Formats: sequence, C-alpha cells, structure tokens
Amino acid sequence: MIDLILASASPRRRQLFALGNWNFEVIVSAVDETPLENESAREYVSRLAKDKALAIRSKVKKEAVIIGSDTTVVDGQEILGKPIDESDAERILKQLRGKNHQVLTGIAIYRVSDEKLVTDLCITNVPMRNYSDAEILAYIQTGDPMDKAGAYAIQHAEFNPIQSLSGCYAGVMGLPMCHIVRGLREFDIFPNANVPVSCQSLLNYDCDVTKEILNNKTSEVLKTSEV
Repeated sequence: MIDLILASASPRRRQLFALGNWNFEVIVSAVDETPLENESAREYVSRLAKDKALAIRSKVKKEAVIIGSDTTVVDGQEILGKPIDESDAERILKQLRGKNHQVLTGIAIYRVSDEKLVTDLCITNVPMRNYSDAEILAYIQTGDPMDKAGAYAIQHAEFNPIQSLSGCYAGVMGLPMCHIVRGLREFDIFPNANVPVSCQSLLNYDCDVTKEILNNKTSEVLKTSEV
C-alpha cells in the first residue's frame, strides 16, 4: 500500500490536497527558506519544494510518496516573502496595490523506494485591485497577512485583494491541484474524486487552465542523484 505524505504545515494545502480523496498523512517539513544569492524566483520555489520533500524521507516508510510545495510572490524580479512585522506587511501591500504580480508555486513529488522525483511549477499572474490605506490597515489587524507570502491571502473574503483572475487560483493559495494530479500520474497514482470539479466548487472559481494543464506532460522526472 502506498503511503501519501504531504510535507506541509499549511492548513490551506491540506484542504486542497484532500480534494483528491486520497488517504494521506501530514508531516511538517521545516527547512531554511532564505533565498540564495542571485537565485531566481523559479529556482527558489523549486529548490524549497524539493528540500521540503526530501527533508522528511528518513521519517517515512520506503513505500511512501512525499509531496513538497513552496509558494512565493514576485514583483518584477523581487521575491516577496512573509512579512516580518505589521509595518512590513503594510509596505508589501502598498507595493502590490493596483498592479500585476506573479505567484509561483513549485511542487516536488518524491518516492522513497527508488528516489524518483517529479517536479513542476505553476505560475499565475495576479492583478491586485486599488484598495485603500484604510483597507490595508484593517486587513493587517486581522492578523491574516502575517504568515502569507506577499502579505495576503487571495481567498480572504473581506479584504478581497484581486480584481479578477485568469489562471490557477489553487496555485496562488499554495497547491496547484491539477499540477499535483499530473505529477502523481508519473507514479501511477490517481485521485479518487474529480479534482478539477471539486477544486472549482470549493473555491467558487471557473478555472480556464485545467484542461491545458491536465492534457500536457511538462513535469520534470529525475532521480535525486541527478538533482
């Protein structure tokens, strides 16, 4: 029997992964999230997703398949991580206000028994609305921005940070489920539910990239010795 392990402390990722109706376990993977010198955003999220998956391999059975993921917000070439305090959250939200940025989520799926590693990357363009200073301060007071890359949650109903979206909403939340389904196919693991339908129902969102993602094979398949 295959043990599926989600290497994440995020309740949002746990909620999204559960849409596949798999039996799975959550094991928190603690890694250093400091960007390396001259590391691009793509390299950064891909590296951390791999690190999170590999960090817990000694804690699971050989039959286990581990899913690691990392999300970051990018404004131009600048990686915007989690705010260090409320003033930093205010700065980030003002920086993103009224313009487009990108959210990158890297995933890494690792099988312990043969060290097979599948990686993928989801990139979503996010247009932020022109929210007011008062709205920023009210949102910060909820505490919600403090554990979020880019200091916001796309799904926050009261702050409602975006104007509209075209692309993977779940990827902005932290776990692009069609990419997960596509990656797990490489291990002959399939969902026990209609993930696209369940995802769109949960998020109340009509996704325009589901078919494109599921009908293409762009995941990178490696052995860890090749990484």
